[in-house]
Amino acid sequence: MHVNHSHDSGAAGAPASGSSRLLPLVIALFFAWGFCTVLVDVLIPKLKATFSLNYTEAMLTQFCFFLAYFVVSIPAGLLVSRIGYLRGIVIGLVIMASGCLLFAPAASMGWYPGFLAALFVLAGGITLVQVAANPLAAGLGDPARAHSRLTLAQAFNSFGTMIGPLFGSAMILAAGVSEPAAGLSGPALEAFRVEQASHVRVPYMIIAAVLAGLAALCWWLRRSPVPAVRPVGSSDYLRLLGIPRVSLGALSIFLYVGAEVAIGSALVNYLIMVGATNSEHAAGNLIAVYWGLAMVGRFIGAWVLRFVSPGLVLAACAIGAGLLALLAATTLEGTAAAVAILSIGLFNSVMFPTIFTLSIDGLGEDTPGASGILCLAIVGGAVIPLLTGVVADRIGLALALLVPMVCYGWIACYGLLVKSGLLGRHAPAAVAAPAVAPEA
Repeated sequence: MHVNHSHDSGAAGAPASGSSRLLPLVIALFFAWGFCTVLVDVLIPKLKATFSLNYTEAMLTQFCFFLAYFVVSIPAGLLVSRIGYLRGIVIGLVIMASGCLLFAPAASMGWYPGFLAALFVLAGGITLVQVAANPLAAGLGDPARAHSRLTLAQAFNSFGTMIGPLFGSAMILAAGVSEPAAGLSGPALEAFRVEQASHVRVPYMIIAAVLAGLAALCWWLRRSPVPAVRPVGSSDYLRLLGIPRVSLGALSIFLYVGAEVAIGSALVNYLIMVGATNSEHAAGNLIAVYWGLAMVGRFIGAWVLRFVSPGLVLAACAIGAGLLALLAATTLEGTAAAVAILSIGLFNSVMFPTIFTLSIDGLGEDTPGASGILCLAIVGGAVIPLLTGVVADRIGLALALLVPMVCYGWIACYGLLVKSGLLGRHAPAAVAAPAVAPEA
């Protein structure tokens, strides 16, 4: 194997001698981007009321956030393949912190497009971190346990998504959600929006400071031994898309993230609509239950995946989530409806890491390129919630949950296709020897 010491070196998926100190850092990264991502769910009801938005307009927050995955993922994969995992993570964290800082001028102006721009920059940084951190987590140890290891790391991502709504609800929604009075216009309306938007500024300044600290820590550890990457070209992406596990896995990631985000985005308004609570603050706190159940499921899944076929686990969880979405959409009200929709989080738990590791299994040094494709597919978080918002405006929020239900149907099919062996295994362009080396 050719070892290029100007980049991360070693075999993707090989055990790394430095993993003992890198794995906790990688877990902290998973927590950080989960925390930042889920705050959008708390922002939606605040911005919806402040700027008098309908559901479609409110879902533009998710559209702009997840659009960054579509725009940034391929360039991120190219960058990581050239500068290495850890340097890529440092740049991603700096971009994330910059996005958080942009919330200050957006709040000072009381300007909705300013919030959308800040969310896009923040998500661009998250995309770069994910393109590097997902394959890094899978590669820091025994390749046979990559499914279990990435699921465990994703459990801490879910811990971030559980804590995030509590933080956001306390900092953003505790003061209440107010719509402008009828007939309010001109300077008075502008002053109202600036005052309401000001509740968003401080939490994002706190997050920016923490992200800057993480970036400094990653820079200090940048010479730690890590799995290998090789430079990726545009032809590599076309070749990788020709592998059914990668292309169909990307479709599954697109639909999964879209379904998960659509449900999370609708939770506050749905819980109030079905009578489970009458307060945005209380509903915002219940978002933590949705993501907390995903965390619990990932800890359980990290153990289960050591013994049960990943494809079978994926299919079973997708079927369970789809059935719960159907019940929440059509038959349940009050507490029963709340239990059904919140419980989807438990079944969501293992889907992303399982789809991801099934898609990159056996790719060797092609892993960063495939990771870029899979992270590009996270743009489903922009498309599916927007589609759900359009459907909600036309036939109601409850029936709009049929959109994510259909998404879960395909994910179950993907799991069964993998389990059956119909998608085969990858034949990587070059099989790397199990070695690791530090970045230069």
